[in-house]
Amino acid sequence: MSLIMLVKHATITETRDHFRWLIPEDYNIGVDICDRHANLTPDRCAIIDIDADGNATEHSFAALRDRSNQLANALSHTSAVGDRIAVLLPQCFETAVAHVAITKMGCISLPLFTLFGPDALRHRLRDSGTTTIITNSENTQMIHDLMPELPDLRAVISVDGKNTQATDFQTLCDAQSTDFTPHPTKADDPAILIYTSGTTGAPKGALHAHRVLLGHLPGVEMSHDFFPQPGDKIWTPADWAWIGGLLDVLMPALHHGVPVVACRFRKFTAQAAFDLIRTHGIQNAFLPPTALKLMRLDTPAEPVPMRSVASGGETLGKELIAWGKQVFGTTINEFYGQTECNMIVSSCAALAPAEPGVMGFAVPGHCVDVVNEETCTLCITGEEGSIAVRAPDPVMFLRYWNNPDATARKFIDIAGEKWLLTGDRGRKTDTGRLQFIGRDDDIISSGGYRIGPAEIEDCLLTHPAVQLAGVVGKPDAIRGSIVVAYIQLAIGFDASDALATEIAAHVKTRLAAYEFPRVVRFIRDMPMTTTGKIIRADLRARAAKEAENEQ
Repeated sequence: MSLIMLVKHATITETRDHFRWLIPEDYNIGVDICDRHANLTPDRCAIIDIDADGNATEHSFAALRDRSNQLANALSHTSAVGDRIAVLLPQCFETAVAHVAITKMGCISLPLFTLFGPDALRHRLRDSGTTTIITNSENTQMIHDLMPELPDLRAVISVDGKNTQATDFQTLCDAQSTDFTPHPTKADDPAILIYTSGTTGAPKGALHAHRVLLGHLPGVEMSHDFFPQPGDKIWTPADWAWIGGLLDVLMPALHHGVPVVACRFRKFTAQAAFDLIRTHGIQNAFLPPTALKLMRLDTPAEPVPMRSVASGGETLGKELIAWGKQVFGTTINEFYGQTECNMIVSSCAALAPAEPGVMGFAVPGHCVDVVNEETCTLCITGEEGSIAVRAPDPVMFLRYWNNPDATARKFIDIAGEKWLLTGDRGRKTDTGRLQFIGRDDDIISSGGYRIGPAEIEDCLLTHPAVQLAGVVGKPDAIRGSIVVAYIQLAIGFDASDALATEIAAHVKTRLAAYEFPRVVRFIRDMPMTTTGKIIRADLRARAAKEAENEQ
């Protein structure tokens, strides 16, 4: 019933050699992930919606189709094909309804994170020219206050009750027919606009076509050991506003007819996550590294078996992979990508054992390599360079919204072929995998050595006192830079010079002598993006200021 892109063969090489893209000319995300199933198996479970009090409500594909059709009919009175419609909601049934309705209309869906403040929302809504926003009562006041600065925004809809600043979602939908004829979209027509997390510079809107979902499928299927399998049920704590939650979990699962657990924790805790997995029999999860690290600090007495666990965003170390095997009974598969071109590299325990500290193989269907930007050539095995993806590629973005110059800078020509530069540094290994070293601006040049922070951070996390670690370079008159480690301590440990020395020695005895942190600083809260990535730019600024004060 679903289109399975990846067929398992004996080895990754054979699996890649047999792979073929299946991208139809006419394709619509909303029709694919909703109407297709609703027309064949209407009672099949699509969303298991769990509220903040733990109450669960199951919604079928037929319910998803009918509600999304009602919403599409309502929005069609004021929206035209290509209009941007924002979704500012947590994980819930209405979020899925909104994305399905918007894409069926031929409009462009703009997912937004509920923890965004006014500045973050203003930039995205204004830059995108959003005409309608679907949100909840918690956010309507903030949107109302921003409206004088958002000339294109015409309508605000609230899913949880009528108020003077928004139209009531339920009333609006109930007045509409459950019949709707989807707009006939092409696979290359725009569908989703996702803004980068903005670790450097202002967030840019990455515009994706409907085909982006099909482009994700091989990576999702690979990172979950050939997803789907009978009995699969998936969940992620990652918000559906991010590409990791929306296109790594929600939409691929619905494409395959796999139930998606939507859960809104008041606050993420390890205990809450383990309880959720047990209670609802969750078999598959995308758990970002930060979530895994928090869960490891509160390891349950009994294992919590799952069929597959995938993770991406930061490199996993061998300690975390070993812990995952012990607790979940499965190897955590690490994957790699970015907002502009996601799910392009993955490990897959069903094909080959994990190699800690190495991301994995290029996912079949994607040509991922390491390039030398200066010479416009491909790097040899073991040589450091820029991680790049050959275009065209179904998962690759169309362009940056309103930013043709940034779009042009994203690509490089190599031997007459167009390659997308990820902005990350890496190298090819002897086993055919790709190893992540760090972002271009994360690389530390110290005493003639080029040092990536990821390996050092992984090593630091093996020390029992370290909960989170961020590694950057600090300006140094002799070495150019020295390695500085910023540490958020685990519960039960207190900062001291002796502990700093012990942590530095922990790295020195495990990695190369030039990689150990010459400075260890303890901080209360690690600066992180809303997607759970360490903002090393903030740490670099802190280190630079410290160096300046020492002069």
